[in-house]
Amino acid sequence: MTSSDKGEPGLLAQLSAEFAGTMILILFGTGVVAQVTTSSDGSLGDHDSIAWAWGIGVALGVYVAGRISGAHLNPAVTIALAAFQGFSWRKVGPFIAAQTVGAFVGALIVRATYSDLIRAADPGLTSASQGIFSTSPGNGTAPVSIPIAFLDQIVGTAILVFVIFALTSARNNGPLANLVPVVIGLLVVAIGMAFGANAGYAINPARDFGPRLASFITGYATAWVDQNGTIYFWLPIIAPIVGGLIGGALYKYLIDRNLPSVDAPQPVGRD
Repeated sequence: MTSSDKGEPGLLAQLSAEFAGTMILILFGTGVVAQVTTSSDGSLGDHDSIAWAWGIGVALGVYVAGRISGAHLNPAVTIALAAFQGFSWRKVGPFIAAQTVGAFVGALIVRATYSDLIRAADPGLTSASQGIFSTSPGNGTAPVSIPIAFLDQIVGTAILVFVIFALTSARNNGPLANLVPVVIGLLVVAIGMAFGANAGYAINPARDFGPRLASFITGYATAWVDQNGTIYFWLPIIAPIVGGLIGGALYKYLIDRNLPSVDAPQPVGRD
């Protein structure tokens, strides 16, 4: 019997989907960063390949989980959906937990798979390879301040949530033929290419905290700090949540309240 035959999937099924979808996006996302970071001559990728693999990973994760849970895959998205789209607040905590565990497990798989190459490239397991798993200001090299990194994560996540709401609204002209996951993936690629320099575009608390925790328990003493030794792990958690709420509010008041009803005729021209 299919999920459509059963009606709406139960909470456990939804949590399983969030876990699996988030794990998939982390497998591709941290996997590509591991490949680029451990490539001694740079022949196995660069920033563009990282941006594309993260976007593809997101698209595939959405396809995996979308029919069952809606494929939030991101605590900032889940909280914004609860605040502005009627998602049940009682599911917010469980969804966030499932997403974080999925990200943690995905990162552990990448950590094990790339263990030899990581040890060869960075025997001391320092901040030089910490970026495989978590973000830092200026991607660990550029002189970016904490306030600017915080602002960057607000802006990037606000864009993410604003556009996701637009793409998934039944009252808007969203992508057809089940192409929403592909366009959301392209959205993540675009954010990475346009807003990747200041703070590594985490734009997802689970994406950063789960892999950060995985790196810590597998030998990275630098997991909770940035390249300057400043406590940093909180920033990719708090700033994306703030940004998601801002993006959701902007969509609600700039776009959603001005959209016609589903049954209203579509505009064909201009006055």
